[in-house]
Amino acid sequence: MEGQTWCLASLFLIAVCVHGDFVEPSQPVISMNSLAESQTRLPCHYEAEGEGRVVQVSWYKEVKGGSKEQIITAHFEHGHKEFGRYSGRVRFETTSPTKNAALLIISTEESDEGSYTCRIVTYPNGNFERQITLTVWVSPISSLDPVILTEGQNYGVVATCRAVGRPIPRLSWDSDLPGQVQERTNEGGSVSSYFSLHPLRSMNGKKLDCMVSHPSLTEPRRIPNRLVVQYPPDPTISTFPGHFYESLENAELLCQAGGNPKPHNITWTWNEGDLPVGVSLHGEKLVFGRTLRMNDSGVYVCKVTNSVGHGKSEFVLRVSDQSPFRAGFAGDNLLLIIIGAAAGGLVLVLVIAVLLVNRHHRNRNKKLEIELSEKKEEINNFSRQNSFRGLNSLSSDPRLRGEDYSGLRVDSRMKNSQVSLDSGLPSSLVPLKAQQEDGSSSSPREPDLSCHQQERDPPSNQQVWVPPGSVAEGHEDDDGDSSSYQISEALTNHFYYSNGILRPRPHSNAILLHPRGQII
Repeated sequence: MEGQTWCLASLFLIAVCVHGDFVEPSQPVISMNSLAESQTRLPCHYEAEGEGRVVQVSWYKEVKGGSKEQIITAHFEHGHKEFGRYSGRVRFETTSPTKNAALLIISTEESDEGSYTCRIVTYPNGNFERQITLTVWVSPISSLDPVILTEGQNYGVVATCRAVGRPIPRLSWDSDLPGQVQERTNEGGSVSSYFSLHPLRSMNGKKLDCMVSHPSLTEPRRIPNRLVVQYPPDPTISTFPGHFYESLENAELLCQAGGNPKPHNITWTWNEGDLPVGVSLHGEKLVFGRTLRMNDSGVYVCKVTNSVGHGKSEFVLRVSDQSPFRAGFAGDNLLLIIIGAAAGGLVLVLVIAVLLVNRHHRNRNKKLEIELSEKKEEINNFSRQNSFRGLNSLSSDPRLRGEDYSGLRVDSRMKNSQVSLDSGLPSSLVPLKAQQEDGSSSSPREPDLSCHQQERDPPSNQQVWVPPGSVAEGHEDDDGDSSSYQISEALTNHFYYSNGILRPRPHSNAILLHPRGQII
């Protein structure tokens, strides 16, 4: 007995130390979910190691009371066998169950929910098991029952949404309507949701969708619905054209009924009686098949009826004796004439204003030009008068004698030369008497100007005038020689002798002076 016990212990240790392992499931106990009426796969795959081999695989399901019922078995030599109510409903996934013992439930039922055991029998390593808990879901079955409402109806349920499934579905509403929701859960996995409000005609056609959520659904299922609110017609009358006058053709009155459901009856009356002769009803239109008459005026009533109720609308037709277009034609023409005259007057005023402004600017520019010319002439005269006064004062002052007069004479010559050269005036502005006095004075002669005479030769039959004192004296200082030279050069360039008379050379800006100081 002790020897047998030792052998069993040895075999157990060998089985523990040297055996295979499950490829799937990797955990001893796992949980799975499946959907009713779909195929369910229960994994079981064992791989033996070493000299061990799988001899038999079996599937069991736990039943009430803790016992297990056999579902299917496969032996490596005797094949496989199905048991009881599972016969024809289950099978192995592969044709070699000893290699892969995964079980397939072809069409899963709610009763298939429970705990399953996969048992692997190996030799010589012994038995191994995996336990799987299966939960069967039932896809929700949902419906929406709308209610046809009537305007003025009391507050109540306007739509009911129902769903059944495992686990119990969740219901919600997608709508902008101001209502209240109540939910009720029943046995067997069903749930109901009720949407209530006070119906108004403005709610007709508004969205009221039921949303069903369930673990078996990837996203909520939408049941579309539109609220239906019935209400009686509320007709209105429109006219064509807007003005009615005698002899008008193709006049019409349109009765726009409205209402839900659509009205099925439209009637017209005139002054609470029959319509005038020549007036007929075409659908919603009251058509005058002839030209209007004055006696067509009156009260026209449109009455509309649907399954909920009825409504009416009145229109007072007044036929005038003259077309409003003709009556307003003269007034329109007069208005157009007034507008045209005003526009023409405005344009004329603008043209006159432009011309006046233009003329003003031209006169102003002309006046400015004249003032500028006068200013220029005044400036020129002022400059000339200052030059003449300086020359006359130097030539006619009897008080200037002797040495003072000689000094002033030199200064006068220099001033005259500068005025002649700077302002373009010829040296003829210098009085002849002063020039002669300068020639008779005993002042030293200035340097010879023969080189300058060659530059500006007088006419061939005239004698060149050489101013006295042109020979330079060695007793004069450097400043006196320079001044005398400049004066001699200026006089030689602007004067010459002709027949014993000192005459000015021709010049474009020459001004001749009368011996008395007047301009010639």
